[in-house]
Amino acid sequence: MSATERSLPERAETLPRTVSGVSMRDLLASCAAATVISTPPRMPDPELDERPEAA
Repeated sequence: MSATERSLPERAETLPRTVSGVSMRDLLASCAAATVISTPPRMPDPELDERPEAA
């Protein structure tokens, strides 16, 4: 048995096991909301800014 094999179980015992209280769906939704909030508005496109004439 090598030193690496002996140290793996010891290391596994020292790492705390934590459980996240957030679902993947909530996590993805919060990331999408943060992206929307932090993205600056786009500048208007001058070519699309012209309005069609009223008929």
